[in-house]
Amino acid sequence: MFERVGAEESAALTKLARRVRDELAAAGLPVVAPDLDPVLAGGAEVDIDDGDDAAGGVYVAWQASPRLRDCASRSFRLKQLDAPVLRHSTAVGAAMMQAMAAILTSAGFSVEDARDEYRPQQLRVLSGPPSGQPPVWSIRDDELTMPGWQDGPIGGAG
Repeated sequence: MFERVGAEESAALTKLARRVRDELAAAGLPVVAPDLDPVLAGGAEVDIDDGDDAAGGVYVAWQASPRLRDCASRSFRLKQLDAPVLRHSTAVGAAMMQAMAAILTSAGFSVEDARDEYRPQQLRVLSGPPSGQPPVWSIRDDELTMPGWQDGPIGGAG
């Protein structure tokens, strides 16, 4: 019987997934919105497996454009296994997985290959940066200071 993690662990996974999405978006990558129709989806896809087992956690996959996926699927369906689009599609997926791993690692996340036959070419996010550590792209106090104001951020005494 499938068992889910408790509410506290589920909330932690949801927070980690949000931080992963934010970081990939900050790098300029398109991020697939949760529950977006796959026909429209292209970009980084962050998924939560809330199973209370070794496979549970946060996973990242790359979804090529719907057009590239359709072309690759058509070639595969027609058994055109030497079609350049199949090789290219695989190369795109591998390159994007390497890029996303490098981005997340640079931002303080710990990631590894999913190593799961049900999740080919996916990353597993083991942990994020220490809690309380703001992302490098977050708004700084000095960005909120109005030119000509002596007393600090917007809303300060003037």
